[in-house]
Amino acid sequence: MKKLLFFTSIILLFSCTSKVEKEFSEVALKNNLLEISGTLTSLEDVLNLHKGKKVLIDVWASWCADCVRGFPKVKELQQEFPEVAFLFLSVDKNINAWKKGISRFKLTGEHYLVENDFDSDLSDFLDLSWIPRYLVIDEKGKISLFKATKAADEKIVKALNKS
Repeated sequence: MKKLLFFTSIILLFSCTSKVEKEFSEVALKNNLLEISGTLTSLEDVLNLHKGKKVLIDVWASWCADCVRGFPKVKELQQEFPEVAFLFLSVDKNINAWKKGISRFKLTGEHYLVENDFDSDLSDFLDLSWIPRYLVIDEKGKISLFKATKAADEKIVKALNKS
């Protein structure tokens, strides 16, 4: 009986582990993002603009209360890590709500709207079931932190400090 319980626990542990990626998939990189100006770009193009720099990605939406609660901490991180590029990827369905949210919450950084929001290839890659979601990309373009759901998560600061 003890062995059965042990093996059941091990199976549950491994079946419940979260997906962790170190590189974006090709389809996620090709996902369209809408710039504030109305121009379409891809995640790949946006990341290429920041080659050699650390990047913090904040996946959010204007209607998300948890996202809004995290903005003060994100702003603190921007002050603490001015060399880091901060990319805000919104999964709003409404362009006007997205733009109003940026203004209302006084978000500075680069802003993009994810085409097809939660139904996008990027959302699938991220296994996006909850927002906010924070990722850190290192200077080599690798994902050093795949999943944080709170802006105050110490793993974010560790990833940003990591050489």
